Amino acid sequence: MHFLTAKRAAALVLVAASVLLGACDKKGEGAQMMLSPAQSSFKNTDVTGLDYAKDFAMPDHTGKMRTLSDFKGKAVVVFFGYTQCPDVCPTTMAEMANVMKELGPLSDKVQVLFVTVDPDRDTPELLSKYVPSFDPRFLGLVGDKEATEKMAKEFRVFFQKVPGKEPGSYTMDHTAGSYVFDPQGRLRLFVRHGQGAEPIVHDLKRLLS
Repeated sequence: MHFLTAKRAAALVLVAASVLLGACDKKGEGAQMMLSPAQSSFKNTDVTGLDYAKDFAMPDHTGKMRTLSDFKGKAVVVFFGYTQCPDVCPTTMAEMANVMKELGPLSDKVQVLFVTVDPDRDTPELLSKYVPSFDPRFLGLVGDKEATEKMAKEFRVFFQKVPGKEPGSYTMDHTAGSYVFDPQGRLRLFVRHGQGAEPIVHDLKRLLS
């Protein structure tokens, strides 16, 4: 059981209230969450003790059903996005690829999961080409509409279809940050989009130490 100080509790409430704000719009202007890390040794927002994002069950791009327990012993980074996202998604994935490079041998103890919020277009075949192109160890997760909504609800993640000029040309507004679990499967961090690799590398090393 986690006992929270007043400042820490306030920080966690801020995360819970604000996690829906980040988005990727059709103009490619990803809104970032305006959060400050809680008083801790991490550079990203310490969300230890928040009572959600406990688990998931969704197929990866190979068709294998995945749950959080599959990655026990690794730090797990979970990001929600879609392959046709113009900016937030590819920059986040490229950032995580740089994180893996900077971690060196420790990168084998990190698993990055890309959960699509656009299952209508993001087929397993498409994800199998898109996600590993950033790093062969990255996995894409794709479920049907019901499974996607269930996982997004569990993670308090927002996503919404934005109609385009032509049928099928829609974009998706969605939460821009990532969640990080420690090797014991406990939710520990919320990582804001666009801050570069260094703070993430720092925090992952602490979780893996």
